[in-house]
Amino acid sequence: MKILSFFLILGLAFGQDDTTSKESSTKDSKPKKEEKKKTSKKNPDDIGERDVGKGVNWYSIEKEIALGKGLAQDIERSAKIVDDPVISEYVSRLGQNLVRNSDAKVPFTIKVVDSEEINAFALPGGFFFVNTGLILAADTEAEVAGVMGHEIAHIAARHGTRGATRGQIANLATIPLIFMGGWAGFGIRQAAQVMIPAGFLYFSRSFEREADMLGLQYMYKAGYDPGAFVDFFEKLQAKEKRKPGTISKIFSSHPPTDDRVTTAQSNIQSMLKERPEYVVTTSEFQDVKARLQSMHNRRKLDPQDPNRPRLRRKPGDGTTTVEDENGKKTKTDEDERPTLKRRPSDKDDK
Repeated sequence: MKILSFFLILGLAFGQDDTTSKESSTKDSKPKKEEKKKTSKKNPDDIGERDVGKGVNWYSIEKEIALGKGLAQDIERSAKIVDDPVISEYVSRLGQNLVRNSDAKVPFTIKVVDSEEINAFALPGGFFFVNTGLILAADTEAEVAGVMGHEIAHIAARHGTRGATRGQIANLATIPLIFMGGWAGFGIRQAAQVMIPAGFLYFSRSFEREADMLGLQYMYKAGYDPGAFVDFFEKLQAKEKRKPGTISKIFSSHPPTDDRVTTAQSNIQSMLKERPEYVVTTSEFQDVKARLQSMHNRRKLDPQDPNRPRLRRKPGDGTTTVEDENGKKTKTDEDERPTLKRRPSDKDDK
């Protein structure tokens, strides 16, 4: 019995080992799961397959879109939106082409604001505005694409709601993502006449650097010359030299312009493979720019325009000719103020 028990135990032991071996063999024979493709923010070939907006964020995409929509409605009620179909359709089509070549995961609504300030600004959730002044200041379509690419990058990377989650922004409903450095910048504050404390309006420099990097990739993938992005910043530098202090205040929340130019040049060399040809500008861009210029000129000449330049005559400018009894002609000022003469005093009589 003892021997039988021994063999039974031994058999069970071997049986367990055999089962374990079979299970192990079965596991080994199962096909391995495909490893998830690694993507990089620095590789433009991975655009569309990566999540550049990942990070701690308490706002869902749906809530972000709702917030942006509410802000956009406020902007449209306050600012003057260009309703010229040629201009608005061109700018929207240019922007949507960049969006298709970006990491954005929300639909975009793009409109043009009638403002001479050089600016573009984007709201959370895909609501995007371009000032006419930006188009007039640009020499090429690629320069406009560079600015718009930067704004699209802010939305794709969800910088607004991520910044709010970090506690850097007190009230998301007052924060647009603006190329020129927040509401303290040029465009929308004047166009919409919205007064917001400047302390709540600045994005971190790391967000701005990321938007520069991603924006370069988006314009590159869309076929534009990424060097145009650098060209635009060099124009800003020239503006700063002509009128010191104007640009530096606007970019107080951004990396210094010199650094942005240097970094952009470095990113172009390290991330973007050189292509035999790029889109620099188009005849359509030139036509739209000429149309905008004509629109601005007509507004300045319109006598009904309350903002047109006015000449105000100073006292003494308007004169008339008066002929006395002897035929002598003299000029008198119609606007001349009355002259006060001192009455003779008693002392004068003495």
